[in-house]
Amino acid sequence: MAMTFCLKTTAGAALLLAAVAAMPQQAAAQDPLGGALLGGAAGAIIGGAATGRAGGAVVGGVVGATLGAAIASQGEFRRGGYYWYSRRCYYRYPNGEYRLVSRRYCY
Repeated sequence: MAMTFCLKTTAGAALLLAAVAAMPQQAAAQDPLGGALLGGAAGAIIGGAATGRAGGAVVGGVVGATLGAAIASQGEFRRGGYYWYSRRCYYRYPNGEYRLVSRRYCY
């Protein structure tokens, strides 16, 4: 029984890692739908592996989708490479660095 649980947990973690690695950065970071899908998949895998039952997978999927959408919607893309996050405006440089800029760039 313990070996089966360990194998399921390891397989679930490997699938989760593969899903995270395959997702494009923009989809998870800026798209609530992408965040909900990724969070739901991760929650279902973890919930199913932790409980060993379908009910755990369903609950994990619902919680993961809700949290994934909430987190992904935090940073809203604005035109010109600007992002609105936590009532502030940021510019994303090509190297991936974010810098705080004047709010007028995000309106």
